[in-house]
Amino acid sequence: MAAITERSATALAAAIRTREVTSLEVVEAHIDVLQRTAEQLNAVVVDRYEEARAEAAAVDAELAASKQPAGSFLGVPFTVKESIQLEGMPNAAGLLARRNHLAPFTAPSVQRVIDAGAIPLGVTNTSELTLSIESDNPLYGRTNNPYDLRRTAGGSSGGEGAAVGVGGSPFGVASDIAGSIRIPALFCGVFGHKPSSGLVPNTGMFPPSAGESSRMLSTGPITRRAEDLMPLLRLMAGPDGEDPVATAVELGDPTAVSFEGLSVTVVEESSMLSMSRELRDAREQAVGALLAAGAVVRRVKLRAWRRATMPYLAVLQQLGGSEARSTGELLVESGEEPPSLRSVLSGRGRHRLTTRIALSTELLPGSDRLPERQVNAGRRIAAQLIEAIGDGVLLHPAHPYPAPRHGRTIGRPWLMTPASVFNLAGVPVTEVPLGLSDAGLPLGVQVAAAHGADHLSIAVALKLEQIFGGWRPPALKR
Repeated sequence: MAAITERSATALAAAIRTREVTSLEVVEAHIDVLQRTAEQLNAVVVDRYEEARAEAAAVDAELAASKQPAGSFLGVPFTVKESIQLEGMPNAAGLLARRNHLAPFTAPSVQRVIDAGAIPLGVTNTSELTLSIESDNPLYGRTNNPYDLRRTAGGSSGGEGAAVGVGGSPFGVASDIAGSIRIPALFCGVFGHKPSSGLVPNTGMFPPSAGESSRMLSTGPITRRAEDLMPLLRLMAGPDGEDPVATAVELGDPTAVSFEGLSVTVVEESSMLSMSRELRDAREQAVGALLAAGAVVRRVKLRAWRRATMPYLAVLQQLGGSEARSTGELLVESGEEPPSLRSVLSGRGRHRLTTRIALSTELLPGSDRLPERQVNAGRRIAAQLIEAIGDGVLLHPAHPYPAPRHGRTIGRPWLMTPASVFNLAGVPVTEVPLGLSDAGLPLGVQVAAAHGADHLSIAVALKLEQIFGGWRPPALKR
């Protein structure tokens, strides 16, 4: 039988209900992993371990009294990205100016999981203002990759990726506007799901999503086992009366999907940088596995993806509309002095390089509006992608390489393009682990489906996990 810190959240909930294990034992086992790896990883930045122990003990007391409290994830621990509100916990997104800001309420996406009986262990690290692939900020410092401490865990949900990847959390709640769920999931060898646009409300985040830009932002789960993806998605989904983009969507059943005749699209010649041999080989192995299951494969060239960075930013800016706050405005609202171009370019101040780059682009003359042609290019890229997916799935790596060394993604926004194009289209995407490279780094592939067909990409994740084994615990001493 798998160790407690290797089982799915679904399996752990069943074991707690049948009293094979206690909730307290499950919570303690995960806290132990997180505490023993805390100095190495810096994944959980503020914990609530004592409260979690008390909540687990209360669950066990109810079950011992032959009561059957409600909740599909009763007594199971989990973690939350620090930029998503968890009542009473910090919600600073790495900004020193917000170090004393505590969330006044819990985001609906998280509250729905808590209402299902799950127990939050704490909040996890992000990049400063969630702007970067590298989860590093002046408030909490840098998160390391559980498979190689010299490498990034990804961003902006790198703390979640590391916490789940090391076995310290069965699942986490994270957000994704340019790959922030999928890139950490790839780098840390776990599953991540970016839901269809509007499926899960984005209420209760900092920085907040503005206007229609919420259509490019998705809140979703990072898990160590694929079987948890759809149950968590069902819990988190649905309008909340606050997010204007969130709508009711009827979700399908991943277990009912037939692979016979399933259309599988592979994209070629889409990146400014050549895909690493190992990620390409991993994708081809996944394609071969789906072929063997009866799928039909076709290959398309989408060269426009190579120049998708500016169109992505243009569409994001346009959708934000008048409600969108610039990086400078967010800093001022957080209590900082208005930034100047001189101070930003000189490197003075306390912000990370990605934040300074964002500030400099805002402060340069003529930077207040990206050209309309870039917006139109973004719309064309989204339309091409939707057409390529059709009623099947599309397979493509979330990043050109396995987890890079620290710092090697900074100032290179084009590295997000293989992930951010899917945010342009608003389609669901599941990141699926596909084993380890020769250097022991996680490999994986994104599986995208049509809007509302989240069950289809998750069905492929379940199939590929069955064939390739899914998450593999790292060799890091835990």
